[in-house]
Amino acid sequence: MTWISVPAPRDLAEALGDVGYLADDGLATAAFLALRMHRPLFCEGEPGTGKTSLATSLARALGVPLIRLQCHEGIDATQALYDWDFPRQLLHLRALEAASKGDLDADAAEQSLYTERFLLARPLLRALREAPCVLLVDEIDRADDEFEAFLLEVLSENAVTLPEIGEVRAQVPPLVVLTSNRTREVHDALKRRCLYHWLEHPDLAREVRILKRRLPGVSDRLAAQVANAVRLLRAAELLKPPGVAETIDWAEALLALGRTELDAEAAAVTLGAVLKYREDADRVRVDLDSLLAG
Repeated sequence: MTWISVPAPRDLAEALGDVGYLADDGLATAAFLALRMHRPLFCEGEPGTGKTSLATSLARALGVPLIRLQCHEGIDATQALYDWDFPRQLLHLRALEAASKGDLDADAAEQSLYTERFLLARPLLRALREAPCVLLVDEIDRADDEFEAFLLEVLSENAVTLPEIGEVRAQVPPLVVLTSNRTREVHDALKRRCLYHWLEHPDLAREVRILKRRLPGVSDRLAAQVANAVRLLRAAELLKPPGVAETIDWAEALLALGRTELDAEAAAVTLGAVLKYREDADRVRVDLDSLLAG
């Protein structure tokens, strides 16, 4: 499978499956359309439903680089697009001054400071230059409104203009995957630019298949026990319900201990692989028997 040889959603789903990501028909179709229509794919859903893994798996399946922009409060264009290597520029300027012996051409020296030699390309600029690639804009809901507006402009044009360098335009639009845990609503203007998909936790049968694909050594019985127990944990209104990654971690921990089934004793000593808050672990330990009987 290459960047341009994806004839249908089912082919993309198979390619994702080959790298360990089992996408349902809706998600495979959304990703296929994003690739074919050159539109960003905006993925929302609870933490742990596989949004970030989708981007990393798409890059592996399509055989292209993954470039990640992790959003956070206060992120600005400089952190996302480019910056200048000021320490190296200063050293360069001092070297020019020393070599000129008091006869430095100031204009020429200034021009020599703003060249590729001292340019620090951040994720957005790298994606425009290195496409085809997958650009993951992770947790866009953590960025502020101004950054959203800036990002919308870049994604609309697939190009930016750097005052010192000129225009940088992607020869092929990168496949952009934006993720959000919905800690706040992302503006409609950005959503309209994107294709949208809401990710749910996988159902029991698909989570068992995920475990079998990611952990070939796990038995059908153990995979079903772990997936079912995680399903019940997600319904228990915990502080941090487990995601798919925690399901895999739990099964892998049991395998590492040589366990062939999930009984109360095995669950008690491995809860740290699936629950990450003391309050959640204390609450679950009280009801382990009923959890495993569910």
